[in-house]
Amino acid sequence: MALFTDQGYGGTTVPQIAEAAGLTTRTFFRHFADKRDVLFLRDREFPQAVSAFMASVPSESDGTDTVRAGLAAACQGVQDWREQMARRRSIVHSEPALLERDLLRSHYLARAIEESLHRRGIDPERARTLAAVAVTCFDLAVGRWLEGPADVPLEDCLASAWNDMRTSLTG
Repeated sequence: MALFTDQGYGGTTVPQIAEAAGLTTRTFFRHFADKRDVLFLRDREFPQAVSAFMASVPSESDGTDTVRAGLAAACQGVQDWREQMARRRSIVHSEPALLERDLLRSHYLARAIEESLHRRGIDPERARTLAAVAVTCFDLAVGRWLEGPADVPLEDCLASAWNDMRTSLTG
């Protein structure tokens, strides 16, 4: 991340990353397909973590409550990552190709939420809709959190985004 921040994403090479990590380039490629994989490393874990958070919500909760509780738990799980997430976001927004990869992250997160809801017996169309709303709210919340005052918890930003979404949809 330091190399990406100091040199820019485009100015950083795989050999530089490998050297900074104390690896050979060959070892780097055993673990990562390319330098984008380094930047999006945690994205592999996040959909599964959100699914686990959602699975921990009491089964009597409806789909909306399940999504909100699962995302609230996810917010608590990443609350201490603010600085790293802000750095990563800045790097991602500097390169159009990385924005595309970030959209893929949102897609995988929506898919994980949708599957979690479906396993709980939520109608597939409702699950798909709730998942799309959840990811949109989460992405909005993260943006507000990273751009806002440092003392505001991510969970508060999520509640605000969720309420704004509800107000927008109901008029």
